[in-house]
Amino acid sequence: MTWTMGSDVEALKGSRPTVVAAGTYIMDVLGRPVVDLPRGQTSRLLDEIRVTPAGTAGGTAVDLARLGARVIACGAIGEDLAGDFVVASLRRAGVDPDGLRRVPEVQTSSTILPIHPDGSRPAWHVPGANSVFCSDHVDWQAVEGADAVHLGGLTALPSLDGEPAAALLSRARAHGALTTIDFLGVHGDAVSVLTPVMPHVEIAMPNEAEALAIGSDRDCVSAARRLRDLGARCVIVKRGEDGCLIVDDAGERTLPGMQATVVDTTGCGDAFCAGVIVARLAGWPIDDAAALGCATGALNLRGLGSDAGARTIDEALEYLRDAPRRAAPGELAEAT
Repeated sequence: MTWTMGSDVEALKGSRPTVVAAGTYIMDVLGRPVVDLPRGQTSRLLDEIRVTPAGTAGGTAVDLARLGARVIACGAIGEDLAGDFVVASLRRAGVDPDGLRRVPEVQTSSTILPIHPDGSRPAWHVPGANSVFCSDHVDWQAVEGADAVHLGGLTALPSLDGEPAAALLSRARAHGALTTIDFLGVHGDAVSVLTPVMPHVEIAMPNEAEALAIGSDRDCVSAARRLRDLGARCVIVKRGEDGCLIVDDAGERTLPGMQATVVDTTGCGDAFCAGVIVARLAGWPIDDAAALGCATGALNLRGLGSDAGARTIDEALEYLRDAPRRAAPGELAEAT
């Protein structure tokens, strides 16, 4: 199965939208391959160790910039070397980091990720400055001038979750921006946190585990319907190698995933979101935008860290056109 370039590719390649990527910014320290964890004073040799900018705002910001967007970071980091690294690496990737606010006496959010040979990734995480990111840290002028505002990390932003997040997205929509959201796991009473936010969301993009963790749903179709009932206009559930599920006014359908060599699954969801956002801003229909998201997400599997994905929009489009698809999953028909 190949994808037919029915959408306006030249419009996508020629666009340079402004996107505010708000929410979680993290420094990731990754190593691979990790088969077991040494005990005591023993050690293991690895093939690779990397440090990258990450988070459901930070990782998406890097991917957006590589796909041609003008990206403004919006979040909180510490007054530490990890914060210096996040700022420098974002700037190097083409992201404007001036919207990141330095917070004293709290460290920059950081994660240690030992990557297993199959690409799976247990984690040790310090929430750090993401826990105190609030409305006072937001560059409202940037929000009001953006073509899209992506809020990454809902339910993991205790000082922004709920009404403050709703106000952020409401102001963005009032100024004509596309509003999108993602999660960083699902924490606490998610439904009460999301209830004021969802009416201001045009595209919600949880992964399958996050969608199922929001309520008591047994399958991702009913979980997506829950987010629609809360007010989201479109829900795309990221399903890894099984592609994605789309639920909107046009109905419910799945898109197949793409076959890819798996090195590390870190950041694939962030890359998916970036592909969807730039495609929608170029006027692509939502199904074509989700197909590009599947391509950008799959490309990120090929290397270590959340910045291993597409280097340019041309690379993403080539992969979208040529990469073999997996068989479409049959779960949707059963769940409905």
